Amino acid sequence: MSFANRVGDIAEAEGHHPDILVGYGRVRVETWTHAIGGLSINDFILASKIDELK
Repeated sequence: MSFANRVGDIAEAEGHHPDILVGYGRVRVETWTHAIGGLSINDFILASKIDELK
């Protein structure tokens, strides 16, 4: 849950709202820009910041 909460904190700071799915021992994050119906550079920036979490 700690990781999922940190993802949420980063997403909120970025003004982004990914889908965060939590299962036992795993977290899945799906991000895309609803306004354009696909991926934007901001999605990749958010993904990079999430990848840096430890």
